[in-house]
Amino acid sequence: MFFKNFKKWETELAGRKLTLETGKMAGLANASIMARYGETEVLCNVTASAKPREGVDFFPLSVDFEEKMYSVGRIPGSFQRRESRPSEKAILASRCIDRPIRPLFPKDMRNDCSVVATVMSVDPDCSPEITAMIGVSAAIAISDIPWDGPISGVSVGLVDGEIVINPTLEQRAKSDLNLTVASTADLVAMIEAGGNEIPDDLMFDAIMAGHEENKKIVKFIQGIVDEIGKPKFTFESSNPDPEIMAEIEDFCIEDVKKALDTDDKLVRDEALLPIYAAVHEKFDERFEGCEEKLDEIMYLVQKHVVRSWLKDEHKRVDGRGIDEIRPLNAEVDLLSRVHGSGMFTRGQTQVLSITTLGPMNDCQLLDGIDEQTEKRYIHHYNFPSYSVGETKPSRGPGRREIGHGALAEKALLPVIPSVDEFPYAIRVVSEVLSSNGSTSQGSICGSTLSLMAAGVPIKAPVAGISCGLITGDEGVYGDFMTMVDIQGLEDFYGDMDFKVAGTKKGITAIQMDLKVHGLTPEIIKEAFAKTNKARNYILDEIMLPVISEPRAELSKYAPKMLTTQISPEKIGDVIGKGGKVIQEIQTECDCKINIEEDGRVYISAIDIDNAKRALTLVETIAKDPEIGAFYNGVVTRIMNFGAFVEIAPGKEGMVHISKLDVKRTEKVEDVVNVGDSIVVKVIEIDDQGRINLSRRDALIELEGMTPEDDGADSQPRRPRRDNHHRSHRD
Repeated sequence: MFFKNFKKWETELAGRKLTLETGKMAGLANASIMARYGETEVLCNVTASAKPREGVDFFPLSVDFEEKMYSVGRIPGSFQRRESRPSEKAILASRCIDRPIRPLFPKDMRNDCSVVATVMSVDPDCSPEITAMIGVSAAIAISDIPWDGPISGVSVGLVDGEIVINPTLEQRAKSDLNLTVASTADLVAMIEAGGNEIPDDLMFDAIMAGHEENKKIVKFIQGIVDEIGKPKFTFESSNPDPEIMAEIEDFCIEDVKKALDTDDKLVRDEALLPIYAAVHEKFDERFEGCEEKLDEIMYLVQKHVVRSWLKDEHKRVDGRGIDEIRPLNAEVDLLSRVHGSGMFTRGQTQVLSITTLGPMNDCQLLDGIDEQTEKRYIHHYNFPSYSVGETKPSRGPGRREIGHGALAEKALLPVIPSVDEFPYAIRVVSEVLSSNGSTSQGSICGSTLSLMAAGVPIKAPVAGISCGLITGDEGVYGDFMTMVDIQGLEDFYGDMDFKVAGTKKGITAIQMDLKVHGLTPEIIKEAFAKTNKARNYILDEIMLPVISEPRAELSKYAPKMLTTQISPEKIGDVIGKGGKVIQEIQTECDCKINIEEDGRVYISAIDIDNAKRALTLVETIAKDPEIGAFYNGVVTRIMNFGAFVEIAPGKEGMVHISKLDVKRTEKVEDVVNVGDSIVVKVIEIDDQGRINLSRRDALIELEGMTPEDDGADSQPRRPRRDNHHRSHRD
């Protein structure tokens, strides 16, 4: 056999075959696994550098989830017809894989590590993200890279009230829950969820169901490791010398405690600067060659102070109680001409969210490997350097910004009204103005305010809050404590950032970041209880007193939207040859028109009267004229025998000279000229579809004029109708 090292293992996951293969592809990587789940196939490769990277104080891990369009039999839609920058969904999948695997690497390792999951074939019923997570876990586990895995991941749905593991495409379409759970053999390592207001206890049950399924796959991967796993390589530890660490800690710890003991981030940062300077002045020469380590030691000293305060004294750096939320404030209508704005402030974290409404053709088009082709509700999150007091040029959103925006989007999507209820494309932009932790949750609160101020009829307001964790020396199985509404320092030095967003009814989104191996069920339950209480407080006491419900009317600067349904067979008539007809309507009525394949028509204009006029024109074109109907038309041509009148773009009828007026007409030009707008009535449609019109009948029936030879002396009667735009039958 050519591939003498080729091996394959099979098991079952949620009723479908899961296969892991190695030894055939990518032989120069530290380890390679081809993961096959159903007909989804992902090639997972891991590599690590032999030496640590110089000058870094973190573990340099990169995780890339690569979407290949050939995996779904499509050619990329870009100009170059090749994959370019990763899609937002690919970035989110990369982050979802990164979060559970990163804490399991040694914290003192500085060797570059690269994880690449290349999606090569997609079965819509078998998630490539889940397949990649399992494949990556197996690849790292069998490699020589130090790692305390394996892990496994599954998706969990809620279909017709039943918890479903790895739901199929059909099940996902009607599922009320989109939950991803990753686990080690004993602990829950990662939670990512979006749900239609899921109660806390039901969400907990779904997490535990995913955890139980993960245990089986972890055992399966561990069997592979026992069979072919490589010995782990040794690496140069980045931990500082214990003697140096102890001496520096003794020198500065009391000053560090004084500097950290404030609720003002700027004051704290200023107070730390002279301590750093003093440490370098005293120890740079004594510990020559270790200058770069001094800042890392200072980080460890601060970490020790913050954690010991929390764990041993139940003291927080800003003086709050363990379950006390920072001072809160909510405002709306801060910007004059935007469609909606809301600002949410929590301590020194401040987020301004702006809502923009647009026609349906403003929906974002997606070119990816799943079934979604467009996105109607879009949430963007921006984190400028000034928000943390730094000086750095903007280079566009990074993975963190994309991830935080997606979390807020997921949290609010369940309450966004349907297209039928509110036929708008909706974009919310959250601008982080100041950051001291929990900006993603601040953007959820600010966006809720902004949407309601814009008049978007959301089903319920949403608030978000985070919960932190400090574990004892024995890890998550020993002592632990949680605290609500963590600020930046507690996130930085703590073990968990458990973000939960939801309405009064239930959870709409979860994202969990960990620095430890995982969570026990007891920690998850406690986090749910604390975040539930906190988000209800934020809703009842802070947000709803400012704006209790969505406004009944849109901003005068927002487009007004009207909809109608036409026969799909008439779409071509409305569009016209080369788009001529629809362009004429849009120009004449100063509006935008979007037509779906099923015949749904969306008309938007700043002026509602323009939208109504465009609607009338569209319906006139799409619906065959009926005998007895009245129209406002424009004279397009004049002949000796009469005038041709356009009653809608591309649709003409003829008014015979005898039907031009209530009195005898000698010459057509005596009554009308080209370009005149006149009211006409349909009096006949012949076998060839030609339309005969009468201005005379319209004047008699609508204006109440008497048909006399000399209409000058006739007295008009009371009009029988006052709406010349609306169709009418005899």
